[in-house]
Amino acid sequence: MQMSTLGLGTYLGPASDEADAGYREAGRAFFAAGGTVFDTAANYRQGRSERALGAVFKGLPREGFFVSTKAGYIPMPDGDPDEGPRAWFHRVLEQPGILSVDDLVDGCHAMTPKYLAHQLGLSREALGLDCIDLFHLHNPEQQLAHLGPEAFYAAIARAFEACEGFVAAGKIRAYGVATWNGFRVPPGQEGHLSLARLLEAAGAAGRRDHHFRWIQLPLNLAMPEAFLAPTQVIGGTAMTPLAAAQASGIQVQTSASIMQARILRQLPDGFAEAFGLRTPAQAALQFTRSCPGVTTALCGMGRAAHAAENMELLALPKLDPLALGSLFG
Repeated sequence: MQMSTLGLGTYLGPASDEADAGYREAGRAFFAAGGTVFDTAANYRQGRSERALGAVFKGLPREGFFVSTKAGYIPMPDGDPDEGPRAWFHRVLEQPGILSVDDLVDGCHAMTPKYLAHQLGLSREALGLDCIDLFHLHNPEQQLAHLGPEAFYAAIARAFEACEGFVAAGKIRAYGVATWNGFRVPPGQEGHLSLARLLEAAGAAGRRDHHFRWIQLPLNLAMPEAFLAPTQVIGGTAMTPLAAAQASGIQVQTSASIMQARILRQLPDGFAEAFGLRTPAQAALQFTRSCPGVTTALCGMGRAAHAAENMELLALPKLDPLALGSLFG
């Protein structure tokens, strides 16, 4: 399957029937326009984003689309309004032995094998899929300061072992890590993730045939670190996250490609037109999807009109790397 250079994201929006309908419409329009990559997470909109995509997937050939989801955060309960979060946690996670309060970091994050298995089961059911293409650990760097580096990478190794088990059971095809700060900040700064150490953990979990094959990180005109900043060291050489991923055989999804539309107000007049594009959103997405090493640039698309506008880019070639670099002098 050819993965589209743009992917439909499902993070934004309220937990409402109207937003659900918008994502269903956008998903169908996106696929009809040639989009094949969908991204979600178990906690997005209290699980409703996964269910909205599940409704879209019912009408699509399974070999025609790629879906990634994530686990790590504790989703807010989407059920009885009289049941508080603590009672929900005890009933759904603590009492069945899936997760204890001691497993939580910052009261909201967990990546123990039992919890990952539980969340994967919910995601497969919500999406209506026996096998999910890509399963991310969601912002694992949230645990780094709490655990310290050695304990953190040991926890990552246990999570990767669980993911290898999910692959062997036919529940996922590959796994990765979806981060916010982890790959963008330099070594020595709080929250820094080492791609080299993650690869070591994957090798220990699955040997040379491990299935740690993706990373996800932000990249946009206001947050260009993945393209510009040498925050990773591979084989003794400092590299940008995109270059390090390429050197390691890792594919890349970028998030926040238009920074939840906030970046669009910062672009100068005529910026889109200078690239032969109609709208600022198209210009921002064209930058991100054109960066060497980016497999798919994700963008939240909660309306069919959003999908139609963005997908016009698929008919255009990517920007030349020299032109990309010139944007930053």
